[in-house]
Amino acid sequence: MAKDAVSIHANTAQFFTRNPRGSRAKALDLSDIAAYQTFAETHHLSHLLAHAPYTLNACSADPHLRQFAKETIADDLSRLESLPNCCYNFHPGNHMKQGINQGVAFIANILNDVLTPQQHTMVLLETMAGKGTEVGWRFEELGAILNQVQLQHKMGVCLDTCHVWDSGYDIVHQLDAVLEEFDQIIGLPRLRAVHLNDSMNLCGSRKDRHAKIGQGQIGLDALVRIINHPKLRHLPFYLETPNDLSGYAEEISLLQHLYQPDSL
Repeated sequence: MAKDAVSIHANTAQFFTRNPRGSRAKALDLSDIAAYQTFAETHHLSHLLAHAPYTLNACSADPHLRQFAKETIADDLSRLESLPNCCYNFHPGNHMKQGINQGVAFIANILNDVLTPQQHTMVLLETMAGKGTEVGWRFEELGAILNQVQLQHKMGVCLDTCHVWDSGYDIVHQLDAVLEEFDQIIGLPRLRAVHLNDSMNLCGSRKDRHAKIGQGQIGLDALVRIINHPKLRHLPFYLETPNDLSGYAEEISLLQHLYQPDSL
């Protein structure tokens, strides 16, 4: 992963902690981690983002599935203690018609069970698109989870541009207003990472279909405003566009060219 990132001139990367559609994780290899840290320091690679598997549903109506989510998150966080300066991102889940309040409570309960004062890894809730009974497609829902977590200083948010657009936040025409709303409900200091994606859908579609940079309904101009926005530009950005390695290299080159390091 690290060598691939450097080969396409990336200075950060996201990786799955285990099979994204399953549950199994490789055995922890401390020698491999040490080799990565040396490589990353040499090539200025930082701010890794670990992504939990999609199979997690921390607010499932099935207690066995909630237990699986709890055990997986706990195991991931334990393993990530060997990898400094890394955040852990997960999808809040689907409340499965139990109601948003019950879903929020289940997610917060799991986080209260697994977070520890000693851990170094920041845990991020991802903004969602609002498909079905997804939790976290409104800022109020993410704020409600965070407010029920005891160790709030261990928590943050990852904003996905496709997801917030699909959920109804107009980041093309009203970016400042969206960020102001986020700040009032959650607090901008809690925003720790951005998934930078275009969207195949119109704003508010609640469908979650990512598009390549500049080839969707959000468009290149709006995404460039996001990476250069004074309240966002200091954050790490991660591509989740439908691409191969060469496609990511092209997007990174384009965005690096349009990024304005001295903008105010």
